[in-house]
Amino acid sequence: MDREKDRIFQEEKAYLKKTIAEIDRQLEELQKIPRYFGENITEQALDYMREEQKRHLNKALSEPYFGRLDFQEKGKERVPIYIGKTGIENGKTKDLLVVDWRAPIASMFYSFTGGDGTASYESPDGIIEGLIYLKRNLVIREQILQRVVDSYERGKDHPQITDEFLIYRLGENKDNRLRDIVSTIQEEQDRIIRSVKDLALIIQGVAGSGKTTVALHRIAYLLYRYREKVNAEKMIIFAPNSMFLDYISNVLPELGVGGIQQTTFNSWVLEQLGEDIRLNDPTDQLTEWFAVGDQRPKITDQAPGRFKGSIRFMAMIERCLSDYEEMSSPEQDFEAWEGSILPVEQVKTWFLETQHFPMVKRRERVVNRIKKWTDQQLESIWDQRLKKELKKKSASRLKTYLKNWPDFTALSFYKQIFQNKQLDIPPQVRKRSLQNFKLNRIDQEDLAPLLYIHHRLNGIDRNQIFDHIVIDEAQDFSPFQIAVLKQRVRNHSFTILGDIAQSIHAYQGILDWQEFIGLFGEGESAFYQLNRSYRSTMEIIQFANQILAGVNEKSKLADPVFRSGEKVRLIYARYEERIGQVLEAVRHFKGNHANTIAVVGRTEEDCKELHRALGKAGVEASLLHARQREYGGGISVVPVYLTKGLEFDAVLIVDADDRNYTIEDAKLLYVGCTRALHQLGILYAGNPSPLISRIEERYYTTKW
Repeated sequence: MDREKDRIFQEEKAYLKKTIAEIDRQLEELQKIPRYFGENITEQALDYMREEQKRHLNKALSEPYFGRLDFQEKGKERVPIYIGKTGIENGKTKDLLVVDWRAPIASMFYSFTGGDGTASYESPDGIIEGLIYLKRNLVIREQILQRVVDSYERGKDHPQITDEFLIYRLGENKDNRLRDIVSTIQEEQDRIIRSVKDLALIIQGVAGSGKTTVALHRIAYLLYRYREKVNAEKMIIFAPNSMFLDYISNVLPELGVGGIQQTTFNSWVLEQLGEDIRLNDPTDQLTEWFAVGDQRPKITDQAPGRFKGSIRFMAMIERCLSDYEEMSSPEQDFEAWEGSILPVEQVKTWFLETQHFPMVKRRERVVNRIKKWTDQQLESIWDQRLKKELKKKSASRLKTYLKNWPDFTALSFYKQIFQNKQLDIPPQVRKRSLQNFKLNRIDQEDLAPLLYIHHRLNGIDRNQIFDHIVIDEAQDFSPFQIAVLKQRVRNHSFTILGDIAQSIHAYQGILDWQEFIGLFGEGESAFYQLNRSYRSTMEIIQFANQILAGVNEKSKLADPVFRSGEKVRLIYARYEERIGQVLEAVRHFKGNHANTIAVVGRTEEDCKELHRALGKAGVEASLLHARQREYGGGISVVPVYLTKGLEFDAVLIVDADDRNYTIEDAKLLYVGCTRALHQLGILYAGNPSPLISRIEERYYTTKW
């Protein structure tokens, strides 16, 4: 058996050597061709193609491929197909040495799960069927073959091998960046990645199900599959905060994709509006909502965030805009000077003739026609002194005339809505908004309404339409946000992903995905559910599931991959001993080879205190906060609400007592626990949170 394994290993080493030699040869040939910097468009295009080829080859050089599939198409010979992040062709024979993972034939590497039946893939020429004889995973690092795992061989039984390679990869420690999963994409994930472009995909995925990486791989797939119809510059990713953007920043470049816009919804809308608008610091709202116990405000559908994010509010704004359009043209003649009158009927005719234009453009066109009419009237006057005097008078009168036809911006129109006492706006919403306007400020929930008004007043330029939009942590988005983004994307091409069990921002967002699905017509959306968690060990997921069980009945509990680790540590310590226990936890985690460790506090103030204490004890740690733009790895002290979307080798949740985590905080504590990949510790003084006091002892240990 060992001899057979060695033979296979040597065979794979030989193919790797051959592939690397061909990559080196092609790179050497390309390097000999001088760069072109002239004006010839054809030569410019050829130079660009050569530079792209060099980039792909250089990226493939250290890890040319990760999988092998031996396939025999009906009526043809059996051939080995090597699969990598980019396709590699033999420059002389034109044979494919490596197939791009996004190619149709490569889909079988992800969809085939065993059995003796036929396999198939959809090619441009139709369905291709055949037999798979071998499915092999390979680990190559810096041109060195490190591991060979056969997950399927026709005629042999592999009862546990299928997950062996996946578990091996999941067991690796993480650094400060999210990684691609191209070598371990699972069948359920692959179906989402390869879904058609013109569809709003809504993905409900439990913590650790790979939602974010699936969405990023879907972008890479769409750019490959629809290369003639989409381009990277017309795609955008909306992430929850700047630190999260930094965390995911390596995935797309690793997949050979660049040029994708990556931002937050707040930043993007402010840029679109182009007005001098000051946004209240969203951190203040976070601090207010994530206060402890009775200090936290009560949230209802009448609260500003929920009301302003509703379709009900959007409909109210639409009615106001429609009324404005109907009543916005002047109701009287324009008298440029005594005896020179432009009838109001003519002004209204011009206004109706431009009804296919947005309001600002309609107004501009009608005003320009009035000015042109005035100029024509002036042409019949020969006395230059009188002509100059009348021109000045007509300009003044036009300015007065147009006061009855206000030139609204999005913000000025929005203010008018809240000043209209006839509109059914909740009192607390109206009061807060008017107070903000006095200070020339708005809240983040005002951004979607403002952009909606901006679109109606100014229109949407064709160049501002996206080919595809990705929204991460979408459970924190409002229906209004999705509705306004629908106006900015072709053919409702969305990837919308999140987890209702992690909807910790109750002052905004949704409670059910149906709130988004209902925004799309029949056949315009598809819903996927990812229930398998790949991030954490079985012990961590089982513990976290107990926090949600019986508290949030709408949430689907995570199904863990069978990757076992150490038990969750539930540690009691008196308040004055807690820092000592934090230090003990850090030592324990580091002793178990954790590269990234999160010490999780309940609030930002708690985290500042923990960070100071760690510093005094000589522990170098980063203090993460809501305004953070980068995540540097190592040891981090972070408030629990800010851990969402991140992952760490080890997590210690501090102060998990009945004051900091009530029954209402189930989702918050669940989020904190499910950030841990390999090790989880929970520390409390006084009475434990009721969320953990009811968990059976078989799910944890009380010692380090």
